Amino acid sequence: MSRTPDARLREVVAAFVRHMHAFAREVKLTEEEFELGVDFLNRIGQSTHDAHNEGVLFSDAIGFSTLVCLLNNGQNGATETASALLGPFWRMHSPATENGGSIVRSETPGPALFANCRITDPDGNPLPDVEVDIWQASPVGLYENQDPGQADMNLRGKFRTDAEGRIWFRSVKPAGYPVPTDGPVGDLLRAQLRHPYRPAHLHFLCYKPGYKTLITQVFVDDDQHLESDVVFGVTRHLIGDFQQGVGAAPVPGIDGPWFRLTYDFVMEAGEAKLPTPPIR
Repeated sequence: MSRTPDARLREVVAAFVRHMHAFAREVKLTEEEFELGVDFLNRIGQSTHDAHNEGVLFSDAIGFSTLVCLLNNGQNGATETASALLGPFWRMHSPATENGGSIVRSETPGPALFANCRITDPDGNPLPDVEVDIWQASPVGLYENQDPGQADMNLRGKFRTDAEGRIWFRSVKPAGYPVPTDGPVGDLLRAQLRHPYRPAHLHFLCYKPGYKTLITQVFVDDDQHLESDVVFGVTRHLIGDFQQGVGAAPVPGIDGPWFRLTYDFVMEAGEAKLPTPPIR
């Protein structure tokens, strides 16, 4: 590695090779197991396409994505963080939506959800003009790019905070869902006798120049899989208070139960940059 001119690349690759060799020695890796591992790696690449990223899913399922998130937020893991893994389903160009608008873009079953969110700096000052990207799975457990029955960009929207740092929008209450199990990650979960379920959640990506981009999730507080999230993404700070509404909903035409979510986010000063979208 000594001739590698980039110092950080030299450090990372040297450590990677060192730990891979130590791993093989520790488990006394057989040739058959090595071949199986290479085949597994190849299948991850073969299972990745514009609408699905098996590599990100694998990293999530072994807790690696969450570890990297924790190491890079919350004072390098010293405190609980409001950040969470991006996941494999973020798309770059969600439709711009006015505050108060709905991200339900095609017929979608489930109780109506009315969310009110506020974004501040660490001192509690409201942050205006934050671009807030929101996405979620439908209550049938699929993101719109997985489901031909949903309109393009259903349950996705991009909002901008007002002068008080607020956004508000309408959706449907999310439900838990299984991660895709038709590829090598599914084979791994079955071999480990693990369930494939994620607890119900909303995704948020908050972007404002001069502030560190906040990527996070807010989980439904009564979900049965909060303690066993297949991708290890839940922390106490990320569990929201989804309250069932009483009486008439905030807008007319809502039949049946409805829910309200109020949640505050804090953004820290830092570099504003967007991640590479895992899908298109």
